Amino acid sequence: MTCLCTPGLTRRAADYPAEFLPLQSLAAGRKAAAEIAAWPGFAATPLHDLKGLAATAGLGSVYYKDEGGRFGLGSFKALGGAYAVFRLLQDRIAEATGTAPDSITGTDLIAGRHAQIVRDITVTCATDGNHGRSVAWGASLFGCRCVIYIHALVSDGRRDAIAAYGAEVVRTAGNYDDSVRQAQADAGRNGWFVVSDTSYPGYEDVPRNVMQGYGVMAAEALAQCPAPPTHIFVQGGVGGLAAAVLAHAWEKLEAGCPRFVVVEPDRADCLRRSAEAGHPVAVTGDLDTIMAGLACGEVSLIAWKILAAGADAFMAVDDDSAAALMRLLATPAAGDPPVVAGESAVAGLAGALAAAADPALAAHLALGPQSRVLVFGTEGATDPALYQQIVGRSATAVLQTRA
Repeated sequence: MTCLCTPGLTRRAADYPAEFLPLQSLAAGRKAAAEIAAWPGFAATPLHDLKGLAATAGLGSVYYKDEGGRFGLGSFKALGGAYAVFRLLQDRIAEATGTAPDSITGTDLIAGRHAQIVRDITVTCATDGNHGRSVAWGASLFGCRCVIYIHALVSDGRRDAIAAYGAEVVRTAGNYDDSVRQAQADAGRNGWFVVSDTSYPGYEDVPRNVMQGYGVMAAEALAQCPAPPTHIFVQGGVGGLAAAVLAHAWEKLEAGCPRFVVVEPDRADCLRRSAEAGHPVAVTGDLDTIMAGLACGEVSLIAWKILAAGADAFMAVDDDSAAALMRLLATPAAGDPPVVAGESAVAGLAGALAAAADPALAAHLALGPQSRVLVFGTEGATDPALYQQIVGRSATAVLQTRA
């Protein structure tokens, strides 16, 4: 296993900084949760207590938040992209009708109210797969048009999953960040609305709404833990997920906020490299990793503000570690349930196990037999063919072994 670790930039303050409340807050999270809970098919996802894995790793407990069943989309992204689509439509309808945005609900849109306004709106984004699938699902649910951009390395399986929700899918040359720029340029020419999960100068409102949707998952996980976790290891990507989880835990638990570690693929570790440099830096190239949902070379600026102030460490792990963990979770230690974990689902867990196995790193993070570790299994088999290729069995076959 290749494991690279960089310390956080600063010592985290005990209290959640007031300057971050406009970006992420418990109040905004409760608003998102109330809206999302009213959508058809909503249910909290399970938290697995992996006792066998924890014992093998020399940890007190490992809690795995399994997002594979979220809204039938297979990943936590269902919470963010669709919620941001709703908020964008809510604002556009309010402008057109002169009503208060909060008087417009997702239930209204699903029922076809304001359809004459919504059907003339087009939302777009670039994606490695899961975010675009969420945006496409949200557009289908609420009745607007959708165009999704994917880059050269996105699998046909992920493309087809997006198209299944009625979106037009456009494949571009280059990597994820190139597809982001193409989506922005085409949106500007066509009058479309970009629903991106990454922020940049002058573009913060939509990514903030995406992150607030992710906070629903964080709130569920903390409520499901038998005791507050001592450590959270979470995937990086552009940083939106990590920042949403950190913000929720920090504001809710204050001085009791767990040690927080961000984990990325070693071929797309823009957050770790940014921590090394002390400011956002980009990773270039094709970013070719099986952890496709994390193949991002540029950080989200609003996410970086929170992570730079609050993360304890930044790690990078290799593809072999991710593949091995997918297989391990499918055929788990005695007493643990079999879990279907996609390629991007296991980065946080891979980081936790690598840290626990490294005496110096474990000591630095105070990670050991008394530790209660929370990780987020952010996707199931979102590319079924690739999952079967890596694991050797289909997701259905794995789940059939669950008692």
